[in-house]
Amino acid sequence: MANKIKRRKLSRFSRYLLILLISLIGLWFLGFFTYLNKISSTYSVSNISINTVDAIVVLTGGRGRLEQGLNLLQKGKSTELFISGVDSGVDKTILLKNRNIDGKMLDCCITLGYNAENTFGNATETAHWIRSKQFSSLYIVTANYHMPRSLLEFQTTLPKAIIIPYTVHPTNVNMNKWWRQQGTIRLLIAEYTKYIATYIRILLTH
Repeated sequence: MANKIKRRKLSRFSRYLLILLISLIGLWFLGFFTYLNKISSTYSVSNISINTVDAIVVLTGGRGRLEQGLNLLQKGKSTELFISGVDSGVDKTILLKNRNIDGKMLDCCITLGYNAENTFGNATETAHWIRSKQFSSLYIVTANYHMPRSLLEFQTTLPKAIIIPYTVHPTNVNMNKWWRQQGTIRLLIAEYTKYIATYIRILLTH
């Protein structure tokens, strides 16, 4: 009799565990497709403000980001460009070689940040630089798939700043047919998982 009761309890617990697992998987997929929709709609077009901002911030680590940041600077959208996450030992001359940058602009208007190794580090070192300059508005230049997590980090670190996303669309990430490319699938799943982890971390620490 006792064994039957134990088996029933174990069976009931297993069912609850299975229901919980299925629910969590369902929530993950729901969140994942919401994340994909945000990339494809909200961040499908780069947002260029009519007004200028205090600074342009480029997050290194992907194709086209630096070029777009320099383009915004040359268009006069700001007089300051901060490049976050530069490898140690790389100076402005090396980083911006063959990019047709005026020498005066190179000296006066472009700052490199060497302390960031991830998106949290990007937000932290940028916030330190922004506050040191007493700036209050900025563009964030990064890839479309990276933008949700970047905004989450930056809005948490700089809650009073005006932050405008400027989206870069890497040619190696095809959002129209992402399910057909294994590399893109892995990238999007990894980035979404990091976004969830970041959200939970911020929720627990703020």
